[in-house]
Amino acid sequence: MEDRLVRLTSSLIQMENTTPERINYSVEFCAEWLQRHGVPVRLWENQGLKMITATIGQVNAGSTLVLNGHLDVVPGHPENFIPRVEGGRLYGRGSYDMLGSVAAMMTLAADLVHQPPNCRIILQLVPDEEKGGELGSGFLVEQGSIGDFVICGEPTNLDIAVQAKGVLQVRVEFSGVAAHGSRPWLGKNAIVAAIQKYNELATLDFMQESSRFFPVPSFNLAKIEGGAALNQVPDRCSLYLDIRYLPTQNPADILESIRQAVPDAHVETLRHGSPVTTSEFDPYVQSLYQSTAHVFGKKTALFGQDGSADTRFFAQYGIPAVEFGPIGANHHGPDEYVEIESLVYYQKILKHFIKQLEGKVSTNEIEK
Repeated sequence: MEDRLVRLTSSLIQMENTTPERINYSVEFCAEWLQRHGVPVRLWENQGLKMITATIGQVNAGSTLVLNGHLDVVPGHPENFIPRVEGGRLYGRGSYDMLGSVAAMMTLAADLVHQPPNCRIILQLVPDEEKGGELGSGFLVEQGSIGDFVICGEPTNLDIAVQAKGVLQVRVEFSGVAAHGSRPWLGKNAIVAAIQKYNELATLDFMQESSRFFPVPSFNLAKIEGGAALNQVPDRCSLYLDIRYLPTQNPADILESIRQAVPDAHVETLRHGSPVTTSEFDPYVQSLYQSTAHVFGKKTALFGQDGSADTRFFAQYGIPAVEFGPIGANHHGPDEYVEIESLVYYQKILKHFIKQLEGKVSTNEIEK
């Protein structure tokens, strides 16, 4: 099992899945691999990006579990895409986020197809989680590829992320008055105005709140744009804010507090992603928790993710969804790795969890 997981993960790392062309090639590779191992596959395409679903088990047999994995990775240097094994770790871009999880899900599907469980498993391999997920997981959910419970194989060190912060990305544009740079008193510097207001924005009341799994929201000044020439007083400056808000907070209230703090500025929402609020007491969550403890032999943690993942597309329809993946470190970094033994544990945990699902009744549907 270990060798097969390392080989498949290494193959996926080498594909350098950073462009639509490379990602599509990787999707086709995965489809061919699954078909070669007897797994029926459906190929989808949306706006030039390919993805696959593979369904195992009977339609009306117990619960439906979605195993969701993304094949795209963030860019890196050429050496990041040369997999290597050292000290029980598999190094390479995407090994931890999340090609190791994908390999474990694929090999599990190849095993299950020969002895289908008394429930239904939908494997989804998608192309664009790192860029928002709308064209992949978001599209599949809209097409009705859903279940009663969803596991996204994001890196969690075998802990279970039941919640995730919402995403609110905002542009705040300040206006000034242009003038010659040698006579700044004749103008109004928009960059200075933006800087003077930044600290107030970063310490608004919503930033002082906390919730069950999160001590604070996050507020990142991601980009500043302003000024046209060194000899001119800038009359425009935009602050680009990346706010990750708590599941208990209302994004409309946050936007209103920003507008009230800077009434003369233009506030524009660039992107909004809903938070994930899966209950820690959900029976599927508890069953996964028990399977992890049984197989791994250690108590796992339930926690909240600061970042967002494709779980949000399922959660917006009330479907319980979690992030759950193997042990590793340094995702998006130069020395990203996944612990090989944890890939074996991960696959065994998923298999044990599926055994617990057999016979459970389906309860969730999207109302259209």
